[in-house]
Amino acid sequence: MDGLTPALQHWQAQGSMVALGGHRLFVAQAGQHGSVLLFIHGYPTSSYDWHPLWAPLAMRYRLIAPDLLGMGFSDKPADHAYGIENHADLLEALLDRLGVQQVHIVAHDLGVSVAQEMLARRQTHPLAPRIQSLTLLNGGVCPEAYQPRMLQHLLSSPLGRWIAPRIPQKAFERTITRLFGPQTRPSPALLQDFWALVNHHNGRAISHNTGRFYIDRLALRDRLVGPLLQHMVPVRLINGAADPNSGAHMAARYRALVPDADVVSLPGIGHWPQIEAPDQVLQALEEFLQKHDQAG
Repeated sequence: MDGLTPALQHWQAQGSMVALGGHRLFVAQAGQHGSVLLFIHGYPTSSYDWHPLWAPLAMRYRLIAPDLLGMGFSDKPADHAYGIENHADLLEALLDRLGVQQVHIVAHDLGVSVAQEMLARRQTHPLAPRIQSLTLLNGGVCPEAYQPRMLQHLLSSPLGRWIAPRIPQKAFERTITRLFGPQTRPSPALLQDFWALVNHHNGRAISHNTGRFYIDRLALRDRLVGPLLQHMVPVRLINGAADPNSGAHMAARYRALVPDADVVSLPGIGHWPQIEAPDQVLQALEEFLQKHDQAG
């Protein structure tokens, strides 16, 4: 199983591979009834990030959680352009393949930017599947406020191609651990899950390509932020305030741009609220969905 942990093997059983655009995406699915929720994960892991929310939500909604190309169980082509628009292209194709006409999007980290790109497209493509709402967890919702870690800088430098396959496990684990809240540090088992995901199908060798999104999105800043300022759809930001990348400072920037912003702040919680505080995230998410869930 390519070094997969038991937890990852269990998650892999939740889904299957879907051929799109000449590549294969792993897509986890659950639930048969209710509105459709599309979960978009972040860098450098996979849809597995959503596993703490999976079973409770599957009782009330239809859940779709793909692994973005280049990550998780999806294909990891070495010569692919892993831009935000490229990820959005494949997710739009996935919604079409699955016959989805309207969707609530829940996004984290890189997924936040992909969701914002998908929303921006609705300005010129009104016949695309309707986005009913956006729930955004920690990510670069305002790209200018994002504060990347040193390892991200190194991977995106000219040395990235050489560094990527040589990242030591301990260095990876230190970087990940520092993104969590002080009282919600990741367990050794979770760190092993994350490491296995990064290494699956030699994914570490392309991590310098998949991680460049934080630079690329700066050029797309106005396109990504504009639809949020226009209130195109209901948006809730669930923000782990202790995240050094996109915590309280990101929420403050978002509030400055959107004075009536819907923000749920989680003090002491870091970059992965859905893992660190799943009960709080579930409560905030379901409250928001129930308010904005419309069958029509």
